[in-house]
Amino acid sequence: MAILKNLKTFKGGIHPAEQKALTEENAFEIMPTPQQIIVPLSQHLGKPAKPLVKKGSEVKTGDILAEQDGFISCPIHSSASGKVLKISTDSNVSGFPKDAIIIQTNDMNESLFLPPLDFDKVTSEEIIERVKVAGIVGQGGAAFPTYVKLTPPKDKQVEVVILNGCECEPYLTRDYRYMVERTEDVVNGLRLIMKALGIKKGAIGIENNKPEAIKKLNDAVKNFPEITIEALKTKYPQGAEKMLIKAVTGKEVAPGKLPFDAGAAIQNIGTAIAIYDAVVKGEPQLTAALTVSGKGIKNPKNLIVKIGTTISDIIEYCGGITEDAVKIVVGGPMMGVAQYDFSAPVMKATSGILVLTSDEVNSHEQTACLRCGMCVDVCPLNLTPTRLARLTQLEKLEEAEELGITVCMECGTCTYTCPASIPLVQWIRLGKQSVQTLQRARQSA
Repeated sequence: MAILKNLKTFKGGIHPAEQKALTEENAFEIMPTPQQIIVPLSQHLGKPAKPLVKKGSEVKTGDILAEQDGFISCPIHSSASGKVLKISTDSNVSGFPKDAIIIQTNDMNESLFLPPLDFDKVTSEEIIERVKVAGIVGQGGAAFPTYVKLTPPKDKQVEVVILNGCECEPYLTRDYRYMVERTEDVVNGLRLIMKALGIKKGAIGIENNKPEAIKKLNDAVKNFPEITIEALKTKYPQGAEKMLIKAVTGKEVAPGKLPFDAGAAIQNIGTAIAIYDAVVKGEPQLTAALTVSGKGIKNPKNLIVKIGTTISDIIEYCGGITEDAVKIVVGGPMMGVAQYDFSAPVMKATSGILVLTSDEVNSHEQTACLRCGMCVDVCPLNLTPTRLARLTQLEKLEEAEELGITVCMECGTCTYTCPASIPLVQWIRLGKQSVQTLQRARQSA
């Protein structure tokens, strides 16, 4: 229940049915190791990791399976002990097949972790290096290599680190569970990020539909005056970087610019936990915390699962699906990816698996645009979604580029709001891809 007034927020946005009651009171469960894991070589933005093992290799939990290949890349570790069966192209939750290492697990439970570092004595350089070798990626969805975000350009004056505790997507509650179950670790993870960046000011932005998390974190930062807890209005997409910065600091990130340009560094709650575990416990990123929810799953849960665990194994662990289930989505319902192959594995940044019934899925027939302007009103980036979608359909890419199609963050507020049920964000996504291809062609010409 929301308890606060005069809350900070941003212009536009929507408030879809939250559906968080299905799992918000369910503490994390640790799912047993499956008999087989499929570990993709590309679990991060940038270049896929380069495999170091081959068929028949014996591996232990924490072993490096693949090394970082380039600046924007991340190493991949084995989340379980076992034997490498093969390296092949397999189904992926992104919707596109990716190269992956398939491991037959065993019960040996041998682990190779990194040496723990002293929380009070660890240096900025040591934190960044530990985050790098631990293979930590952002948990907010983009899976950007975290060590890169901890090394901003020297000409950028970063003043504040903001942890995103909004979790504004419906259904998802894994960040909420982290905030109420590992409150002090969240705060200490933020302190490590601040130390890595040499910043004296931190904030945690939380939507006001999470009063228990707000209370517990306020109690946890009483002895840290440099950290504030910012209660924000419950609204989607409050957790998007630009919207979060606007709500917390009042500053706007200009089109084409990054949070660093507005003096802010953004990290997710799950990323802070992963950094804390890597530094203090020596754990590389081996597990994913995710919400399994929707009216189509028999036993909704919040789970800690081994990276590489398949959707089908997780669904089975949660009791299976109901007869009226019609769609399975990885991620949240607004920006997640509908799945066609349930053998696809969980990756480092997987935040949820939703099993939805027909009651939860928009099944209205598409009609002609009503020119109502609702999509324009709710767009948090002040774009004209109907115009951009139409220009994509007409292949007028240069005009779409001029109107800012590449600025779109694909949040889906326009599609959700559209009374004509036009798949606006899907058309815009196609247009963005075409414009970006056009831009690359210009650069290489």
